[in-house]
Amino acid sequence: MDDPRLSAEGELALARLALAEGDLSHAAGHLAVALTHAPTMPEVHEVLAQIAVRDQGGIDLFPLDRHAFIGAVVARAHLLAAAGRPAEGLELLAAATAHAPEADWAGVPWVVAPDLGLRITPDVAARVLMGLCAALPDPVPAANRPPLTPYLALARHAVTAHPMHGLLLGAASALARRLGEVDLALDWAQRGVEAAPSKLGEVWLGYAYRSADQLEEALAALERAVEHDPDDLSVYADIAGTLADHGRLDAALTWTDRALERDPTFDCAVHTAHRLRYRRDGELHHLVGLADFQREHPDDSHEHSDLAECCQGQPWLGQLPTAGEAVVDALRRVLAAGGTGDRADVVGELRLSGLEAPSALRTVAATLPGLTLVVAAIAEPDLRRPRRPGVRDLWRWVDTTPEPVPASPSDEAVRQIRQLAHPAWPHPPAAYDAAVRLATLTVDDLLALLVHPPEPPDTPLGRALTEHDPTLWVRCVQVWACLGLLHHRTDEPWPDSARRAVLLDLVWGVEDWITEAALFALVTAAWVDPSVRPDVARVAAERLADVITVARRRPVSIADSLARLVLTAPGLDPGVAATARDLITAQSTPAAGTSTPTPGVLRRLLRRLTFWR
Repeated sequence: MDDPRLSAEGELALARLALAEGDLSHAAGHLAVALTHAPTMPEVHEVLAQIAVRDQGGIDLFPLDRHAFIGAVVARAHLLAAAGRPAEGLELLAAATAHAPEADWAGVPWVVAPDLGLRITPDVAARVLMGLCAALPDPVPAANRPPLTPYLALARHAVTAHPMHGLLLGAASALARRLGEVDLALDWAQRGVEAAPSKLGEVWLGYAYRSADQLEEALAALERAVEHDPDDLSVYADIAGTLADHGRLDAALTWTDRALERDPTFDCAVHTAHRLRYRRDGELHHLVGLADFQREHPDDSHEHSDLAECCQGQPWLGQLPTAGEAVVDALRRVLAAGGTGDRADVVGELRLSGLEAPSALRTVAATLPGLTLVVAAIAEPDLRRPRRPGVRDLWRWVDTTPEPVPASPSDEAVRQIRQLAHPAWPHPPAAYDAAVRLATLTVDDLLALLVHPPEPPDTPLGRALTEHDPTLWVRCVQVWACLGLLHHRTDEPWPDSARRAVLLDLVWGVEDWITEAALFALVTAAWVDPSVRPDVARVAAERLADVITVARRRPVSIADSLARLVLTAPGLDPGVAATARDLITAQSTPAAGTSTPTPGVLRRLLRRLTFWR
């Protein structure tokens, strides 16, 4: 059944049997399925013609209803064309292509016939091409273009038949541009504007110039479009985006400002303005403002990706940073050197100068069970003690070996976290929304996942993490489990809520990856709920101060990652943000012969942080 042609032949055999028995309905059903397997196969169209002869055109055998099967839609399109109604057939065929553009629905003789341009009106041709373009990326990847080339042939024939129809020329230009025919797109767009000057024509021309890397001409055309219709603010956003793509951010922002003066809630201008301001100065409040706008305006004119584009690849905003412990670095080097060999064969002793995060120690011990970890000394403050008294502790220690306190999670908790956990997300509010799937798990299950992470799933990502960096999978589980805690008893007011109390316990527990995961959950809560921002910003500042205090006496492996996390907290005091940035810089330039910043640097950072608090 993996061979489309064999699958089509099987359905055709059944269709022929049904025809022989006079069962036209079943014959039509099998024929529709055959079309989905091989839409251009001549034998399929021969049987379709036989059905048409037996049923006075056969059109009614392929009705359109609310849940029409795409094969039936395509069959009806071909029969409509054969019945002398090519405009109706073409619109159905284009709808099928818009739904599944990878299939060669239009690769049939009647669509590419030169006379089709004369058999349909230019308005129909333009409408078909515009509807198709609305469903296609710009540009279409080269590998995905072949099934769309029949529509380009249609555009050529329609333009030949109606050479002065401005709307048709512009729509044809839009399709040609998407299919990489830039010169043709430019020619048709220019002719369209000459034939019928209009806002839409100038927009198409501007896009064609932009694809041809003729920036000034593109801007001039788009500005003429504004003159045609000063109230179409989407063109303002297009001009801003074009300028920004060429590094002219200040000029771009003048256009978003002009649009926002006319309508402060126009979504395209709001999204573009926030994205460009963030690109210009890197200030987090632009992204937070954009997230707030999205939350307050869920019914935007169309889906926007500006927030996700800005967060992509950014630590904590769009992805989980890797762990920085020395023991983790040693694990990665062992895995890189060992290839796909049996890890149980790795036997030896790894000496550490001091304790590191218990999650790191546990992960390395589980990955390389033959490796003995030896800790030379316990530096103060003792990493085995929580950073504040009275918090729940997820670890018990046997000398320098951490052991989980909670019992193992349920099978359902394991199943759900393995389906959900991932090292990247579009942006914090999207991560919060995705984690709602964990709302049915108990707090005990979520806490158990933090210290009993299951094996990665048998997926390409899971296998890659298993082979190259098992620690990243553990961090994924911990982050998503903490995000799940955010969905626990959401009816409780934040200040006295169980979810806040549990996460604060984790933030102030022993220094661990769980510290970061819990603080990320709090930061995410601040992204989705402005009322909790002062509280979360205060917690982030206090936790940063504690890291700096500890780092004055011993290395803190999570210092860099946690400082980057603090920088993603909405409403953070500028002084705290500056201290976090300086800590990141200090961590990257340690004192000579050490892996930690100099005490003087840390003392100055702590003094400044205390001042800002």
